[in-house]
Amino acid sequence: MKNSLRLTAVLVFFIALITVCFYSPLILAGSILKEALFYQKLTNKNVNCQLCPRFCVISPGKRGYCRVRENRDGTLYSLSFGKPVSIHIDPIEKKPLFHFLPSTNVFSIATVGCNLNCKFCQNWEISQAKPEDVSSLTVAPQDLVKKVKESGSYTIAYTYTEPTIFYEYMLETAKLAREQGIRNVMHSNGYINEKPLRELAKYLDAANIDLKGFSEEYYAKICEGSLEQVLRSLKILKEEGVHLEITNLVLPGYNDNMDTITKMCLWIKENLGADTPLHFSRFYPMYKLIALIPTPVETLEKARKVALDCGLKYVYIGNVPGHPGENTYCPKCKRVVIKRAGYIISEINLENGKCKFCGERIEGVWR
Repeated sequence: MKNSLRLTAVLVFFIALITVCFYSPLILAGSILKEALFYQKLTNKNVNCQLCPRFCVISPGKRGYCRVRENRDGTLYSLSFGKPVSIHIDPIEKKPLFHFLPSTNVFSIATVGCNLNCKFCQNWEISQAKPEDVSSLTVAPQDLVKKVKESGSYTIAYTYTEPTIFYEYMLETAKLAREQGIRNVMHSNGYINEKPLRELAKYLDAANIDLKGFSEEYYAKICEGSLEQVLRSLKILKEEGVHLEITNLVLPGYNDNMDTITKMCLWIKENLGADTPLHFSRFYPMYKLIALIPTPVETLEKARKVALDCGLKYVYIGNVPGHPGENTYCPKCKRVVIKRAGYIISEINLENGKCKFCGERIEGVWR
């Protein structure tokens, strides 16, 4: 009788296991393995990942450059799906998004991995890690959306590392969030191919893209990437109607040449529009550039003046709390329409998206 019961229990277990594996993502050791999107199967069980411009060709048992996409017997899996390593509630200004629902909270998540290797990365402990190197939670997309609603946040942000490499997790969550009236934003390096970006953009409300420099040499040397691909992503996001802001981290002696910054600002104006917010962010010694000095505030002020002289309407200085360059000024009457000190908002002088002093429309998503 006991043997019969044991046999029945074993059969029930295996039937349940087969059912779970057939009807849901494969679950092993507390992890959710999700087949990757945007890849091509090749001969000899090799695969070609087509998510980002690296187009990694991955042999069985190996991973791509990002360390979180693995070829298992000819099928490419995302190892970061449902495995956030960082969950926080932040002010939206931290993304930074200055023209999108100011003074609201945003539920922020990240997984490990990145498809660049920036020498100045402030989150390198997780961006340059493998999934097995960092403790993580297991949170399915539907559970994540539930947590966002419970937090009272209006918005979820895919941020901290690089959302592109947890694309499947981001996309599935974003779809569910949109159904629940939750807005989706991402802070990204923009190093992603056109097809996946256009698919994602259907569910994105806003994005801040790091335009790390304005030369191929800088991208190759400092980030192991390509400028051209990022510029294309910026154009695509603009075409798709996603609210767009840009961050340029200014590194002393690397990308602080004012002639180059002028070219960048003119490109932004011509291709994205003069009302695209641009954030010049102060560098502090980090990761592989700990010997480099912090960006002089005067350099950021010069860059801001260059951008304004080029015709950009909304130009900010970041990582210098209390600087007047944190404020939003009306491009017509020059009055302060949003006053900031760090992430603290003390004044919002907007009425129906317009300057309350002169009636000028201020570009942004205000409520």
